[in-house]
Amino acid sequence: MKAPLAGIKVLDLSRVLAGPWCTQLLADLGADVIKIERPGAGDDTRHWGPPWHGQGDRRVAAYFLSANRGKRSAAIDFAQPQGAALVRQLAAQCDVVVENFRVGGLAKFGLDATSLRGGHPRLIYASITGFGQDGPYADRAGYDFIIQGMGGMMSVTGLPDDAPGGGPLRAGVAIADLFTGMYTCTAILAALYRREKSGEGATIDMALFDTQIAVMANQASNALVSGKDPPRQGNTHPNIVPYQPFDAADQPIIIAVGNDRQFARLADICGHPEWTADARFASNAARVANRNVIVALVSEVIAQKSAAEWLDQLKRAGIPAGPINRIGQALTDVQAQHRAMVRTIAGMPLVGSPVRMDGVRADAELPPPRLASIATRSLRRWGSRRAT
Repeated sequence: MKAPLAGIKVLDLSRVLAGPWCTQLLADLGADVIKIERPGAGDDTRHWGPPWHGQGDRRVAAYFLSANRGKRSAAIDFAQPQGAALVRQLAAQCDVVVENFRVGGLAKFGLDATSLRGGHPRLIYASITGFGQDGPYADRAGYDFIIQGMGGMMSVTGLPDDAPGGGPLRAGVAIADLFTGMYTCTAILAALYRREKSGEGATIDMALFDTQIAVMANQASNALVSGKDPPRQGNTHPNIVPYQPFDAADQPIIIAVGNDRQFARLADICGHPEWTADARFASNAARVANRNVIVALVSEVIAQKSAAEWLDQLKRAGIPAGPINRIGQALTDVQAQHRAMVRTIAGMPLVGSPVRMDGVRADAELPPPRLASIATRSLRRWGSRRAT
């Protein structure tokens, strides 16, 4: 498969996670991505270990590996006039610039959207900040943990206050950063498509706070419609029942009943077809209203057999179900192996791209780069080529 973004040149001025996640996706799709890093130190996440990969001066944190495959690195101090001039020269030959500095932070170097797009109207310039380019919070720094708290995510994540260990929790990965990176990539792809028709580039303004609110999805809609804040429910679902973990005889499994037909099949394999005739359980709305009753009945039955027995029966009945894997189990699962979701490039173990086009995985072939993996003279040659 010819990489869909082959020939697209991306200048990556971002660091940590949201911006690098976006540019890694672009690299997976075939874009040529040059990552500009601080001389001597590089991206902060190079040092966010342990765990580490490699030894000595080749040691790099596993965190950095997760978001930087497919790129090349250039160490340029653009706080110095010569460095800023070189970055401006590179940007003039690029299709896309991605940055995640504070609002206005790059203007003094002539690297802001207005400066770079003034002489290069085809340029697509994407800025990622905590709260966007305007508004009362625009000058605040935005970190994923803070955004999860402010954007409502933590209010619905965790156990209820009255449960042991109850209280708000953040998600186990930086969900605001990751989703913002994905939304930014989507916006860039849309801008590239529009540019093919109009010849004009774009200035893209992405905010972690906006993204976190957007991805609250049904929970935000529930709040808008009901006028009430959704509660924390642990591992249960606010709108579907039964849809949660149940303790089998040896370990918990997740059973996710999405409609009344699936519930009828669950009632059958539990040996209680009469549940479907009970007005308390006959519809999903009724089951939500009588959540505690039906969950207790299902729990009593599931506890009588092993997880393997139930998963086999549930599969044959067409009821969505699965185990609760540790990350290591997920990475080595037979399905993950079949789909080649774990790769090794240049001796580095990496998670692969989930994107497949025409049966081929859209996955960068370059490993995450060493700091300054591309020499300055090569960088100047790269910058001398015309953007598309």
